[in-house]
This record gives sequence, C-alpha cells and structure tokens, in this order.
Amino acid sequence: MAKLIVLGSALILIGLICWWFFGHHVQQTGRATRTKTGQEATVVVNGGYSPATIVLKKGIPAKVNFEMHDSTACLSHVVVEQLGIDKDLTKQPVTTITVPTDQAKEFNYACGMNMFHGKIIVK
Repeated sequence: MAKLIVLGSALILIGLICWWFFGHHVQQTGRATRTKTGQEATVVVNGGYSPATIVLKKGIPAKVNFEMHDSTACLSHVVVEQLGIDKDLTKQPVTTITVPTDQAKEFNYACGMNMFHGKIIVK
C-alpha cells in the first residue's frame, strides 16, 4: 500500500512539474497610460511580472516602471539586453526605464537569472 501512495504522489508531482514548465499559461497584457510628457506603464514584480507584456504607442516618449514587491534574488534585477539595461530593483520601490519608441519593435526583458520573462511591444 505504501508503494502505491509513493507512486501516486510521484505521478502527481511529475504532472505538476510538466504543467509548470510546458503548460500554456495565459499572460496579462498591459497598455501604457498617457501623461503630459508621454506614456507610462507599470509592471508589478511579485513572483513574476504582472503584466508580463506591455504595449506602447510608437512615436510617444515612454517609460516603464518596475514596482518591486518581491525580495527574491532572482527578481532583484531586470535586464533588457537590446537596450543594454541591467537595473537593480531593490534600491528603491519603483525603478523606471526609458524605452525608445521611434520605431515599431519588441524588447524582451528578464530577471537577473533569466528565469522570468516579459516583453515590451512598440506599435
């Protein structure tokens, strides 16, 4: 009987791991709000990025604010390789990056360990 319980538990754990890594997860998409000087979007950092995808309008100066609510080491940095950005999010509650919007483009961002990902879309 103990062997069946262990086998059942192992199969459930394997199923959960497969779902976590290979399952289709719905990600939120956020849009920037207009300000007097351009557009701004906020990404909440808490066990991941929410929303993970931000849509910006082309031709309007843009800033993306990363609001830190999670103190794990992995999420302590945000890296946007295409822009040469590697910001430490633990130094202040909100860290702002400027995103060029002169052309339609996608910028991928990730945590410092490249485990959590997001995208900024300029269109």
